[in-house]
Amino acid sequence: MSAIAKQTGISRQALYLHFASRTELMIATTEYVDEVKGLYQRMEKISSATTGTGMLEAYIDVWGNYMPEIYGIAKALLRVKESDEAASAAWYRCMDCLREVCQQIIQTLEKEDKLSDALKPDDAVDYLLMSLSIEQWELLTRECGWSDEKYVREMKRLLVHSFVTG
Repeated sequence: MSAIAKQTGISRQALYLHFASRTELMIATTEYVDEVKGLYQRMEKISSATTGTGMLEAYIDVWGNYMPEIYGIAKALLRVKESDEAASAAWYRCMDCLREVCQQIIQTLEKEDKLSDALKPDDAVDYLLMSLSIEQWELLTRECGWSDEKYVREMKRLLVHSFVTG
């Protein structure tokens, strides 16, 4: 907290007036980035979809196009989350939100009797979360050279085929 206060030109005491701990600061930072980049408005596309397949496609669109925008902060959190309690708390808070979206999509597909018979609902949530992870996005776009557009297009094709019957 001292280093952050020094770099921002405020006293450590002033920083603690707003954030009781580094964990609170890290969580507030990720929430601020999401707010500034309009994540919550983008997510409305998912909740306004009328079918589970529509929700899945909207989620891939929203998240697939958002990851390039937050890659820097996500990569920083990933790098230190195992050794930094505050970064870990911020990371897992974000992952919990994504898991909730995945659960809503899978529950909707299951309700519509559209979830692939090959998948158990709890496993499907995990598979969906993993399939659209920062690490997978990084591998395909940074290591394999996929464009962001190709990533979204191919993930839609793959995941709809994998998760949706018919």
